[in-house]
Amino acid sequence: GTRIIYDRKFLLDRRNSPMAQTPPCHLPDIPGVTSPGSAGEEPKVDANSLNHQEGKPSMGDDAQFEMDI
Repeated sequence: GTRIIYDRKFLLDRRNSPMAQTPPCHLPDIPGVTSPGSAGEEPKVDANSLNHQEGKPSMGDDAQFEMDI
């Protein structure tokens, strides 16, 4: 097949074109992704709460697996 190769200058020039400044039509409305969402919509997840298990001592941040000794 034929491969189309664009150089860096050409692609950087296309970044400023009017068509590149407008979003594509017929996109689904996804708040925070395709349309601006409010700050209160996304729930903040604490990274430490994902790895925390109650009743077991923490092995530290660098431990990959918990071991029962």
